[in-house]
Amino acid sequence: MTEPPDETTRLDQLRQGHEPAFRWLVETYQQRMFRTALAIVANTEEAEDVAQEVFVEVFQTIRNFRGEAGLATWLYRLTTSRALKKERDRKRQKRFGFMTSLFSTSNDDKPDYDPPDFQTPGTLLETDEQSRQINRAVASLAESQRVAFTLHYQEELSYQEIAAVLQTSVSAVESLLFRARQTLRKKLPRP
Repeated sequence: MTEPPDETTRLDQLRQGHEPAFRWLVETYQQRMFRTALAIVANTEEAEDVAQEVFVEVFQTIRNFRGEAGLATWLYRLTTSRALKKERDRKRQKRFGFMTSLFSTSNDDKPDYDPPDFQTPGTLLETDEQSRQINRAVASLAESQRVAFTLHYQEELSYQEIAAVLQTSVSAVESLLFRARQTLRKKLPRP
């Protein structure tokens, strides 16, 4: 029985446009990138768009990937940056919609300002109030804290891997996670 190719071999195959290698990449990382995006954008369709955009970008730019970080690190970095951009764009549109509604004479144009429910595939079945409270609290974290929290507790990345994704130090990641936990303790009721 032959061993599966190592990452260097996979990268060479991807750079050469080897279709089975790209299929392997998508099958291996698609759900992880989707979950990571979903934790940031809190919308299933937008998270699917982000994940798809990431793989399109990888397909188009893999020849330029220098391999200074691992393949998974690069994918997480692309996913978090695209998801954060999408979230910022959505918030910008929301602010614009709010400003427009202030000057509108009709209430029909007023957008819905309830925060979106954050759902991962694992929590779609859990619709109880406690899950919604936790999800809202995580969604309300500062951007960098939310990303670090998601990568560590949902994707189970180590502090070193998160530091590589966020292009920061391990101590900065520790600080982000500490502040995220402190904020969540304050926002969530004790059982």
